[in-house]
Amino acid sequence: MTSRWASSAAIRLTAAVECAGCAAKLGPAELRAALKGVPKGPRDPRILVDSSTFDDAGVFAVGKGTALVQTVDFFTPILDKPFDFGRAAAANALSDVYAMGGTPLTALGIVCFPDELLPLSVLADILKGGASIMRGAGVA
Repeated sequence: MTSRWASSAAIRLTAAVECAGCAAKLGPAELRAALKGVPKGPRDPRILVDSSTFDDAGVFAVGKGTALVQTVDFFTPILDKPFDFGRAAAANALSDVYAMGGTPLTALGIVCFPDELLPLSVLADILKGGASIMRGAGVA
């Protein structure tokens, strides 16, 4: 299928979403209702922060004074320019680690992209923007 966009310059990312950024997330009440009845795994005393606090990250103790902060972010467009949106999404993801008192060391990007609607050059620009923020933070 061909893209409906003539060029990436004509694309407004925010036009493709109904709710942008954190406004697209479920609130704690909705999340609590969705999780009700979902069986929990075995409790591990090394888990310092879990889903019960509705934080954006979990924290797992791995050794004396050392803990692993884990987070996964899914962030819909809040900006129209792909590079800028990638930067904002990456900065938002890093902020979840910083909010838990952590130091980001590595990152893994996840993407859901409508390649039947938008050219892959848009995705490339989003990823370049995100990579620029991660590089600036010293994150592998």
